[in-house]
Amino acid sequence: MSTAELGQYVASGLVVGGIYALIGLGFVIVFSVTRIVNFAQGEFVALGALLLATLTARGVALPLALVLTMAAGAVAGLVLERIAVHPLRMAPPLAVLIVTIGASIAARGLALVTWGTDPIATPAFSAGAPFVVGGAVVVRQGLWVVGTAAALFVLLWVFFMRTYAGTALRACAANPRGARLNGMRVDRMFVAAFAMAGALGAVAGAVMAPITYATYDMGLMLGLKGFVAAVIGGLVSPLGAIVGGFALGLLESVGAGLVSSAYKDAIAFVVLIGLCLMQTAGWLPWRVVEEG
Repeated sequence: MSTAELGQYVASGLVVGGIYALIGLGFVIVFSVTRIVNFAQGEFVALGALLLATLTARGVALPLALVLTMAAGAVAGLVLERIAVHPLRMAPPLAVLIVTIGASIAARGLALVTWGTDPIATPAFSAGAPFVVGGAVVVRQGLWVVGTAAALFVLLWVFFMRTYAGTALRACAANPRGARLNGMRVDRMFVAAFAMAGALGAVAGAVMAPITYATYDMGLMLGLKGFVAAVIGGLVSPLGAIVGGFALGLLESVGAGLVSSAYKDAIAFVVLIGLCLMQTAGWLPWRVVEEG
């Protein structure tokens, strides 16, 4: 493998990893606050891609289309929590997990009825030729992906560490019972977590829509890989989800180049199985999931 080829694989891996990082952040926010693994997170991504493609095709200006897409993702997360998750707040975690899987299937069916099976193209946010860096070709939309992931991580850090609402969310994540005793509405924090995750998923879909076609079923595999990215980072760390997303993207891209692109999708699940086995054996320096 030449240096130019390796550079191309790394550049492609960083772009894909930015998508996985954004999706993983959604998993982390929901799990940190509610201790629920939301397997409908990938459908927020599909919603973002499909909605942005539809709005831009109908002449809506890109900034407004992005705002509407993000708002739609937040509303979708809110609806999911109120309709599917909240009624099961006293149920075992496994029951809630199954409900999120069912919600994912239902959302995919609704997208199929609404948008059909034809892929939808979306114009790039920035026009112009790709950049060439060290022999690697980097499309301009790829910079939007990486930049969006970095900007959202900074904004989330400021929100959680410097605002009252973010502090309340962290308190509910650390000790829900203590938060209730201090007068916090934990159920509202759950709604906020799902709404934020929905908005993040929609943004991920929106920024990746110009790179790939938007389809009704794109959220399934993306959601699973975003989950793996979140698990790599411990499932409770926003920074870990960012690192896990980029690491997974690089592993997939370089692995596909060294072995075969036919095994690209399998790499994420090999990593997940390996992490589970290593944690069971006590070989990991961190826990994949915090207790309690």
